[in-house]
Amino acid sequence: MATAHIESRKEDIGEIVLLPGDPLRAKYIAENFLEDYKLVNSVRNMYAYTGYYKGKMVTVFSSGMGIPSVGIYAYELFKFYDVKKIIRIGTCGTIHKDVKLLDVVLADSAYSVSTFPLLFDGDTDKEYPASSLLNNLISNKAVELGSNIHRGKIITSDVFDPYVDHDKFISNFPNEEFMASEMEAFGLFYLAKKLGRDATCLLTVVDSKYDKRSLTSEEREKSLNEMITLALESVI
Repeated sequence: MATAHIESRKEDIGEIVLLPGDPLRAKYIAENFLEDYKLVNSVRNMYAYTGYYKGKMVTVFSSGMGIPSVGIYAYELFKFYDVKKIIRIGTCGTIHKDVKLLDVVLADSAYSVSTFPLLFDGDTDKEYPASSLLNNLISNKAVELGSNIHRGKIITSDVFDPYVDHDKFISNFPNEEFMASEMEAFGLFYLAKKLGRDATCLLTVVDSKYDKRSLTSEEREKSLNEMITLALESVI
């Protein structure tokens, strides 16, 4: 089994996939969280690793940035590799006053004005839900681990929001309230719905309209590790 973008054998991809955007983050997760892992994809340097977390087979597959990139990998994983569950794990900005730097956000749904669904099959919906199954697992595990997470609607944007005027950006959506802003979940959730799979998104907040501190690499790593652990513990 191989596709235009994935060289892996079908048996080398687990039914559960963690989907970071950054290929080096996929490598970091494999090296620091998985046992008996192996590199199963390096096409276009989109690294993927399959290993075991507490005896459970898990694949960590990088997706790149933006809906078009995540759309390619999510579609091929769902359609050709029979992946059942994908948890996107990444970073985000926030335009919500109650969400702080380094908080973790669990998306209940993703809103976007992207034309990805329209171009794919004529769908004009602007919001798609995350998997309630995965979100309930993650929420319950967060309580068990003592992790404080925010749940709610996020916005998937085609622009990197720190580069634009936040007030002008949010004024485009006067009747919406978003916990976080990122660039991939909308496409992932759309494909999961279309193909009858489960997908959700966990995000660590690294940019905020209300807090302009520069985070240290140690602060980012600690918070990201907590998010990664929460995702892994939830799927076993």
